[in-house]
Amino acid sequence: MDTMVISGGTLIDGLGGPPVPNPGILVEGNRIRSVGPDAAGLVDGATVVDANGRFITPGLIDGHVHLSIHQGALPGMPYTSSAEYSTLWAAHCLPKILRAGVTSISVPGGKWFVDATVRDAVDAGLLLGPRIFCGGRALSPYGGIFDSAPPWEAELPDDSVGVLCNSVDEYVREVRRQAKRKVNLIKIADDYWGDVQGVSLEELTAVVEEAHRQRIRVAIHSRGAGTTRTAALAGVDWIFHADFATKNDLEVVAERKIPLMPVFTQVYLLIEQGAPARLKEQLEINLEAIRTARALGIEILVGTDSGNAAAFGHGLYHGWEAGILVKEIGLTPMEALVANTRLNAKVMGLDGEVGVIADGQLADIVVWAADPVADISVIADPRHVVAVIKDGRQIDLSSEAFVALEQEPQRAVLTR
Repeated sequence: MDTMVISGGTLIDGLGGPPVPNPGILVEGNRIRSVGPDAAGLVDGATVVDANGRFITPGLIDGHVHLSIHQGALPGMPYTSSAEYSTLWAAHCLPKILRAGVTSISVPGGKWFVDATVRDAVDAGLLLGPRIFCGGRALSPYGGIFDSAPPWEAELPDDSVGVLCNSVDEYVREVRRQAKRKVNLIKIADDYWGDVQGVSLEELTAVVEEAHRQRIRVAIHSRGAGTTRTAALAGVDWIFHADFATKNDLEVVAERKIPLMPVFTQVYLLIEQGAPARLKEQLEINLEAIRTARALGIEILVGTDSGNAAAFGHGLYHGWEAGILVKEIGLTPMEALVANTRLNAKVMGLDGEVGVIADGQLADIVVWAADPVADISVIADPRHVVAVIKDGRQIDLSSEAFVALEQEPQRAVLTR
């Protein structure tokens, strides 16, 4: 097997302890064989990554990324949405994500089964990109966030991100259809703003039971208080947003030990670009709900919604959420970094396999030019990325694909 030694620098292993001088990291194949003084001496025939003066962390995991939802218009292209075009667009975006130090992404919904196809191509070595954990189209009731059809239309268009389900039978049937395509995740999409509850406890329970029987995880877009409580009672694996969840609702979430992923980054970006006043008001409510969730001991996961629209371009915002959690929710930089790595392993179905630099773990590692524990905004700027190792392979950041990315403008971290 190919071997690699990472020597020198400061190690931040993802377990939450204080940074320490790197004792040496030995990688064999796609796994970390050992972390310790013995590793530092095993350099014969190994690739050596010199991290002196640098900071070593597990690869970042973005728990809410969309690949196939939004496609940019190219000169001369008469369309921007077809299964073929979406696939090419998603493949084009993957290096941008990897260049930002993100070695794993969870993709909660997209068009057709494009994300699953791209996932399989990455796994087969046909495409360069982060490891992908993905769903198919989101399961939506009439009037749900992904119901884009007018009331007189019974079905959504072929390129919709959602698929309409309006009975227990329809929800179960769609879970089974997506299971046939080997999705990793079922996403349920409730009301856009959270004003009403569009999915019943009976429907949610049926989805969870069928998906778990198929060894597939379940997450839900839930801004409403009732939906958040009901989703927890149904046993979903994690909940997005939870804007209007009350302390009583969140006590149910805490009792069931279900993590929350607020996904603030997309809201910040929309507000910066002139979103409706309601969004600003709802953000304050959501921030307070997540502060309450943290006080109740609920795990807070990290996702950005990158790729949902042109406003959330890939490769630029994957490190923002951690900074928001520090500034607004009160996490320490170390807690935010652990959430962005070890805790987020849950959303990859790889708990205990990624997100930590330790013996036996998959070798997803990033070397940074500055200290993210001293300043969490370091992980929000890809220019701080010195080296990316994914699945035991050091990515050549000088290759043509990455040199082109360096020409793209970087955005400063949002401040409020």
